[in-house]
Amino acid sequence: MISVTFPDGAARAYEAGLSGFEIAKSISPSLAKRVVAMELDGDLRDLADSVTRDARIEFIGRDDPRALELIRHDAAHVLAEAVQTLFPGVQVTIGPVIENGFYYDFHRDEPFTPEDFAAIEKKMAEIVAQDRPFTKEIWSRDQAKSWFETHGEAFKVELVDSIPGNEDLKIYRQGDWLDLCRGPHMPSTGRIGKAFKLMKVAGAYWRGDSAKPMLQRIYATAFASQDELAAYLKQLEEAERRDHRRLGREMDLFHFQEEGPGTVFWHPKGWTLFQTLIAYMRRRQQAEGYQEVNTPQVLDRALWETSGHWQTFRENMFLTKTEDERVFALKPMNCPGHVQIFKNGLKSYRDLPMKIAEFGVVHRYEPSGALHGVMRVRAFTQDDAHIFCTEDQIMAESMKVNDLLLSIYEDFGFEDVVIKLSTRPEKRVGSDEAWDKAEAALGRVLEQIAARGFKTGINPGEGAFYGPKLEYTLRDAIGREWQCGTTQVDLNMPGRFGAFYIAPSGEKTTPVMIHRAIFGSLERFTGILIEHFAGHLPLWLSPVQAVVATITQEADDYAFEIAAEARKRGLRIEMDLRNEKITYKVREHSLAKIPVLLVVGKRESQERAVSIRRLGSAEQASWSIEDALAALAAEATPPDLKLATAGA
Repeated sequence: MISVTFPDGAARAYEAGLSGFEIAKSISPSLAKRVVAMELDGDLRDLADSVTRDARIEFIGRDDPRALELIRHDAAHVLAEAVQTLFPGVQVTIGPVIENGFYYDFHRDEPFTPEDFAAIEKKMAEIVAQDRPFTKEIWSRDQAKSWFETHGEAFKVELVDSIPGNEDLKIYRQGDWLDLCRGPHMPSTGRIGKAFKLMKVAGAYWRGDSAKPMLQRIYATAFASQDELAAYLKQLEEAERRDHRRLGREMDLFHFQEEGPGTVFWHPKGWTLFQTLIAYMRRRQQAEGYQEVNTPQVLDRALWETSGHWQTFRENMFLTKTEDERVFALKPMNCPGHVQIFKNGLKSYRDLPMKIAEFGVVHRYEPSGALHGVMRVRAFTQDDAHIFCTEDQIMAESMKVNDLLLSIYEDFGFEDVVIKLSTRPEKRVGSDEAWDKAEAALGRVLEQIAARGFKTGINPGEGAFYGPKLEYTLRDAIGREWQCGTTQVDLNMPGRFGAFYIAPSGEKTTPVMIHRAIFGSLERFTGILIEHFAGHLPLWLSPVQAVVATITQEADDYAFEIAAEARKRGLRIEMDLRNEKITYKVREHSLAKIPVLLVVGKRESQERAVSIRRLGSAEQASWSIEDALAALAAEATPPDLKLATAGA
């Protein structure tokens, strides 16, 4: 007999070898009907698996969030069967679950098109409706290779060869169709449900290697219910409407071109927005005691070897060799340069914490297929800062960074923030002892943050190669998550460069280096803001805050007067004196997301008034010019300056 312990702590004795399904049925027949998988000592397993030893067991219902991955995994198998049924001769490769869905890669001479999706979805629905059981078999390697070779599945043969010899080779059947798979799966295809949809088709090299065959990747998604699928599709539709690339064109902010892949050509309006963000961050940092610095763009490889980037990050670095055979790299990060500044001149414990910040342009190689507007680029600006401190100051300084981060996000309308601790990755530098100290310190910080009521979590193995980090993820207006800020505790890099300060004992002591970014990439944060606000930026951020639009040429002089007075008040304003109908001007400036139109004609010029029209509203209100400009100037004041004024 074995002892099975349930989540509530209760334990029961069972005969060894019963399946998870049989154990569920012994508790309640209705439970057995509801569950789709089980967690056995924390591992997700098939319900059909036998329980042969004492264990903790938890049954997973279809409505459990953990079941969503199973729904998508099973749907990928059904997609593959549907494609092979409809298109004989197609070879299947792999079909993993990904964020928001799944995909399956196929080898086929003719291209798939979105026009094929209706037939594939129909066939998938038939397979789901047949409610075929998923059954697992363990095959020998020779048996598997023979079967796949006989059926012309060359890619599966290669996969069999890549599976370590100490691992079972699992085959999952759904009726007559089968696939090589690690599992687990739900009991049958019927548990997938009807809430699935094919999304798009794209090319992908086998195993990501451009020297290998090009495959066709069909992306799809699946949810536990139709309502969830509908909500996701609605979010995608809204995301497309908010796409920063389209809005960037309409607002005349930036463009891209082939001669500079992954680099942004900022237009005057876009650069104004960009510099507004920098000015805001500069004020916030200076108020917190940061000193701004600037470090070189190009540095010798020896520096990157010392920092550890050469060994762990070289494939992402842009390199160049000069005529004298020296190898240089465009900096992918600012931190090694900041260590050099700390090292320049003797430092005492009385100088700590020392906080230095840089709006540093960094370059990192991203594959062409990964580039995405300003969200994913090869050259970007970081609001990077480093705090050099003692070990005793780690927690206090990390909490100060946390408070600054959350305050800044609130100024931009992001109040739903999740903070997670990313722990040591496999590929890292430094001793385990140093990592233990750094992780323990950030763990205590995370506990304090959680005690304040913020959502927190752990990302195992996702730390930087030189230290663990806290990652700050924002949720935007349509529910998408964006990881932006980081706080990283580094007990490795300063020592690698021989940086030290003089401790109270008079001994040379290696400082702790806290890496900190808030926007992260300013380019990416700009894109996030554009999409979050759907182009309707708050007045203080808008590149052009108002346009004076004339109804008649008789109001031209008055328009010049208004613009001059507005600029004295610090407003970014333009004039539209064209001989066009006012309805045309309103439509054009609305498309460009100008937040305020000040409409003036003969009557307004005589009365010293303006008609104010807000973006997104068909209503107009008449104001005196003095009241209108005073109100707009107050609204256009950045939030940190408003707070400073209120405090004064």
